[in-house]
Amino acid sequence: MIDMQSTAAMPRARASSETVLRTRDLVKRYGERPAVNGLNLDVRRGEIFGFLGPNGAGKTTTIRMALGLITPTSGSVEILGQDVVVHRDKVLPRVGALIEQPALHLYMSGRDNLRAVGAILGGVSNQRIEEVLSLVGLAARQKDRVRTYSLGMKQRLGVAIALLNDPDLLVLDEPANGLDPAGIVEMRDLLRQLAAQGKTVFISSHVLAEVQQICTRVAIINLGRLVTESTVEGLTRGHGEFIVRVENPTAALAQIQRQPWGAQAKLDGDGVIHTAAPNGQGRYLTRFLVEAGFYPDQITYQEESLEDVFLRLTNGSNGEVR
Repeated sequence: MIDMQSTAAMPRARASSETVLRTRDLVKRYGERPAVNGLNLDVRRGEIFGFLGPNGAGKTTTIRMALGLITPTSGSVEILGQDVVVHRDKVLPRVGALIEQPALHLYMSGRDNLRAVGAILGGVSNQRIEEVLSLVGLAARQKDRVRTYSLGMKQRLGVAIALLNDPDLLVLDEPANGLDPAGIVEMRDLLRQLAAQGKTVFISSHVLAEVQQICTRVAIINLGRLVTESTVEGLTRGHGEFIVRVENPTAALAQIQRQPWGAQAKLDGDGVIHTAAPNGQGRYLTRFLVEAGFYPDQITYQEESLEDVFLRLTNGSNGEVR
């Protein structure tokens, strides 16, 4: 297991004001088709930043431009204030990346995988290899062949490889890909620890429930354009609904739907009313129901999930959230 505090006890790291990754009016066209269209992002040191969008939204293209794998049509990507295209050799060594499942030598031990990559990078000491093995919780299994590792262990070894050069920015594409619940918790704890150490973690993921738990801020893009960039709390707060149980829900629903704030109220298959409230306050909803002759047995506020927000802002895109 990863050597760190439990998830429940570990607070989220506070990001600093220093911008580690910035895109400005970023555009990438393939022929006449814009894959990324005028994208502006600011990702700060010490935060875990979620990058979300439906399949084909432009996330992978953005990541490839950030890693210097493709050149923007126009606009720029800056890492630590340096243009990635102009200063590629200077800035990319300060970036670590894990793109889906890592490419590992299964017949080699975890430690030997790190030594092989370290030899290519150059300047990676045995001490640094020991440090990252301990950091990702693989010190006890470092001599075992990777073919014996679980998928979660392989993902953590991939993160260890990305950390070998002690990067300021860690770019992870689907870090929870294929992990079981225990593996997801381990990955979550690891990323929180890295952010607490001042590293910036940039995550592209389709596991929105996990993004909601771990990310400081998120950006949602659709059709190559930025839809929103906000804290998770800012996106989910104030957009939920109230769950109401009353003796005569059909009649109560009819009264609620006559109100401007309740026009979208609905009744589910269990006879429970889902509705907004006057001024967004449960006490005013309670007063309305009582004055209308309906004494509620239960009124509960249900906050909108990040997945709900995503579907609402992307018009319920049928594309896979990738």
